Amino acid sequence: MTTAPIYLDHQATTPLDERVLREMLPFLASEFGNPSSPHAYGRVAARAVRSARRRVADLVGAKSELEIVFTSGATEADHLAIVGAALAARPHGGHLVTTAIEHKAVLAACRRLVDHHGYTLTRVGVDRHGRVHPADIAAALTPHTVLVSVMHANNEIGTLQRLAAIGEITAPRGIVLHTDAAQSAGYGLLDVDELGVDLASLSAHKLHGPKGIGALYIRGGLRITAQQTGGGQERGLRAGTPTVPAIVGFGAAAHLITSDAVPPPTRIRALRDRLQDHLLAAIPGAGVNGHPHRRLPGNLSLTLPGIEAADLLDRLPGIAASTGSACNTGSGEPSHVLTAIGLTRAQARATLRFSVGRTTTATEVEQAARLIARTAHALARTPTRA
Repeated sequence: MTTAPIYLDHQATTPLDERVLREMLPFLASEFGNPSSPHAYGRVAARAVRSARRRVADLVGAKSELEIVFTSGATEADHLAIVGAALAARPHGGHLVTTAIEHKAVLAACRRLVDHHGYTLTRVGVDRHGRVHPADIAAALTPHTVLVSVMHANNEIGTLQRLAAIGEITAPRGIVLHTDAAQSAGYGLLDVDELGVDLASLSAHKLHGPKGIGALYIRGGLRITAQQTGGGQERGLRAGTPTVPAIVGFGAAAHLITSDAVPPPTRIRALRDRLQDHLLAAIPGAGVNGHPHRRLPGNLSLTLPGIEAADLLDRLPGIAASTGSACNTGSGEPSHVLTAIGLTRAQARATLRFSVGRTTTATEVEQAARLIARTAHALARTPTRA
C-alpha cells in the first residue's frame, strides 16, 4: 500500500473540509436551481447564496453582505479590484503604487493598466524581512495616485504588512487601498475596518473551501468599473450564472473560522515553530526568510546553502512542499519575492517553502523534520558534476 506524502504545502492549497463538502452536496444534486430564477428552485439557490455572502462578509468584518462580490478566485478578484477601481478613478489621475513582492496576479493587473491604459506604476521595495515601510509608500504617492495595492500576507515568505498604517496615509488623500488577502483570511487575521482597506481579494481554496471560487470585498460607496459584462449578476460587476455549490462551500468554510469550529492559529504556529527549530538545529547554515514574528502562523521559508531546493524535493517523495509560490512553478526564474529581500539567485534556488496547516499533526512534523534533514545532509555530501 502506498503511503500518502506528508502534506506541508497549505499555502498552495488546502484540503476540502468534510463539513464544507456536506453543505455543498445538495447543490450539486437536488438543489440545482439558478438563483436568478423566480420559482421555488431559484429561491432555494438564492437563499443559499445570500447566506454564503453573509458568512464571507462576517469573515472579513464587512458591514454588509452587499460589500461581497463573488469571483472565480483571488486572481480575478485582484483584476477586478485593481483595473476596475483604477478605471473608475481615471478622471482623478493615472498613477498606481504597489510593492516589489506582490502576487503575480496583482503585478499583471497593474501591468495591464500601464500597457493598455497609459497608467504609470511605482513598485516600492521591501526590507530584508519582506516588509514595506509605510513611509516609503507615502514617499511614492503623487497628486495623480489613484490606487495602492499591498498584499496582507506574502504567499512565499508569509510576512504580514502594516496595512493599518498604510491606510492612515491613503485614506485622507482619497486614494483607494487594495489588499490581496488570499493567504491571511483563513487564519481570521483580516478585518477590513481595522486595516483600513477599501478592497480585499479572497480565495476559498486557501481556507479549506472549494477551488474555482473567490470574492472581492468592496467598501460601500466605492465605484468599480465592471470587467466581465453581460447579465446583472453580482451587482452588475461580474456577469454570469453564480456557481452555487462553490459559493455555498466558500460560505461554509468561512463560517467554520468565525464560529471557532477549527483549531486556532496558535496550534498551527506551534507546529511550524517545532519544524523550524528541528531543521535549524539539524542543518548548519540554514536560514529563515520573512519576518521572525509578524508572518503567517504556518509559513516556513527556509534557505539551505549549497543545496538545490528542487533536487531536495525530488529526493523527498514522502514530503509535499514547494520551492516557492505554486504560481511560479516551471518558470525557471528565481522568485521575485526572494530576490526582492536580498537573496542571490543561488540562494533563491536553495529555498523551500513549507506551510503547516489545520490538518498537520505533531507526528507528521517530527517525521518530516527527520526526512528533510537526512536528505539535506546526503545532498550536501554528494559531489556536483562539472
